[in-house]
This record gives sequence, C-alpha cells and structure tokens, in this order.
Amino acid sequence: MKQIYFIALLFLSGIVFSQQPYYSNGQNNVDFTLTGQEMYDALQLKISNNTVGTYNYGDARDDIQIMDLDPNDATNTNVLLVYGYVDNELCLSSNDRRIRNKDDFGGNNCDYNREHVFARSNADPSMGSANNSSVGIVADPHNLRASDVQRNGNRGSKLFATGSGISSGDVGSGNWYPGDEWIGDVARIMMYMYVRYGDRCLPEYNAAGPKEGTTDMLQVLLEWNATDPVSEIENNRNNLLESTYGNRNPFIDNPYLAKVIWGGDEEPEDTWGTLSVEDVEQDTLFSLSPNPASHTVSIKLPNSIETRIEIYDVLGKRVFIRKVNESMDINISNLKSGLYIVKFIQKNRTVSKKLIKS
Repeated sequence: MKQIYFIALLFLSGIVFSQQPYYSNGQNNVDFTLTGQEMYDALQLKISNNTVGTYNYGDARDDIQIMDLDPNDATNTNVLLVYGYVDNELCLSSNDRRIRNKDDFGGNNCDYNREHVFARSNADPSMGSANNSSVGIVADPHNLRASDVQRNGNRGSKLFATGSGISSGDVGSGNWYPGDEWIGDVARIMMYMYVRYGDRCLPEYNAAGPKEGTTDMLQVLLEWNATDPVSEIENNRNNLLESTYGNRNPFIDNPYLAKVIWGGDEEPEDTWGTLSVEDVEQDTLFSLSPNPASHTVSIKLPNSIETRIEIYDVLGKRVFIRKVNESMDINISNLKSGLYIVKFIQKNRTVSKKLIKS
C-alpha cells in the first residue's frame, strides 16, 4: 500500500492555483474524483465548450511567435522547433536545429512552419487542407508546433513509435520517433486531441504499438507522458492558449490525469499532489469518522499537543484551517461533494488522510 506524505502540499506552486479557475469556475466544472470514461467525458465537455470558434490557422501562426519562444533566450528572439535536437539557430542547410529566429517563418529551407503533431491526413475523416482563414480542428493550436520546414516534411504523416536518443527520425517500418526532448509533448498533444475530438483522433491513427488493456490509449504514449515531464514551454503555451483560444490541455496541467483515465504501469507526475493518492497514510492514531461524511466529521487526536487541521480540495486549494488540542467535530456541510485531503500538523509530524464529502 502506498504511503503518501503531503508536506509538499503546503508549498503548492502558483501553477496549480492558476489552473484551478479554469476547471472549477464557470460552466461544466470537472469533478476530479471521477475515473476512467467518466473523467474522459468530463474533460471533453470542459475543453470542447470553452473553445473559441473564431480562432483560425493564421492566429496560430502569430501565437507561435510568442508561445513557442525559447524560455532560455532572454532576448525573446528564438522559437523552439519540435523534433529538433541541435542547439544552434544557424541553419546551414541543416534541418536538425531546435531553435530558429522567430521571424524566419515561411516555406523555404531554413524557415519554420506549423507542424500538425496529429497529422491532418491521419484523422478520420481527414482534417483537410489549411489556410490562414481555416477554423476548427485543422486550426487547433494545441496541435500545432513550430517545426523546421524540411523536418516537418520528413515526418509527414508517419506514425509515432518507440525509439531512443536525442535525434528524431525514422524508426521501424516507416514510423517516426520525435526525439527524447519531445516525446512528452507529443504524448500530451495526442491525448488532448483524442479527448477533444473523440474517435476522429483515435491514438492508433497517429501512433503505433499495443494499447493499454481495453482502452484506446497506446502504451507508448502513456510511457512518454510519464518519462518526459511537462516543460516550461508547454506551460507557457497552455497559459497563452487559455486566453486566446479559450481552453487548456489538461494533460499538461496534470500528466497524472492520463493514468486516472487509461491506467497503465507508468507513474506520471501528479502536478497537484492529490490524484495519485492510492491509500491514506497508515497511521491509525489520527482518524476521521464517518468517512464518507455529509455534514459533520469527527476528528480524533492521539494526544493533547496543539494540532493544526487543514483541509484541501483536489486542486490544492485550502478550504479549512483550525488549531485544536483535543478531539472535536467539524462542520463540512458547506463543502462541495468530492475528495479532500485532511492534514493533521503537529510540531514534528504531518499526517494526511483522505476524506470523501458525500
């Protein structure tokens, strides 16, 4: 049984709190106690209904010059090129570069353009051709990344498949490996496209390999999602696209959502520190009862040492805090139904328990 210590929950990053309004405010709020198909359906409803329908392919071209900027370039001059692996902006007739001047957008050698990570022709039906006025699936900016023109053409519509090493290129029978730096980016884009557009973008249409159990998700994508953590550029893109396109890629916000929906042996990062809880800490001296509870929960302490009781929702927001030195009842009737983490904090120890508000 996994023991989870939530000391780090006190120091949740600002990223968590910036994500929270998107998922918990407005219409179609997501219940993060769901799993499997129910979680898939909830995320699909959220990201589909929040999309700005007037966003077009030309908007994506302009946004790429901002959201794909190299985070390590203080001058904001260069964009990062998906599938690239040589850290030099000078092209020199080579298409292996991972950075390029943001003004070098075009169709010639040493230019960069917009790569459909889920290839246009692999969708069923195809996404069709794209021009700057195109809207809808072919213009979805979560699926568009800056890429060297030639390398984009080399990948074409080849299926992603298992490989290794920093370089991207052909593997197996005409498949394509994105390169070690980009496998997580690719996996999370594929997951987004499948949730956003359903069976039109089945993962098997754009990648090769066995599926995870009885699900539609491929094992290689679950592995890539876990192996390659979310990068700064992914977070930057997600934040900008919420403001311009209207929705977010939930698998960038929390890669662990992939495991919640499709399972698998891999352990991706749980950005929020709550979804990966498999069991409460094995400490019976602190207790909650009843659990689940609807109105009142009894807190049991093992001693009279001053204890700070804190309750967090699944997105890491603290919804309750109180200092006590004896067992007591707490009114939780004002909390929404769902999963919460209750923390018992004493001088030299922190114990966390799961609480279900019914």
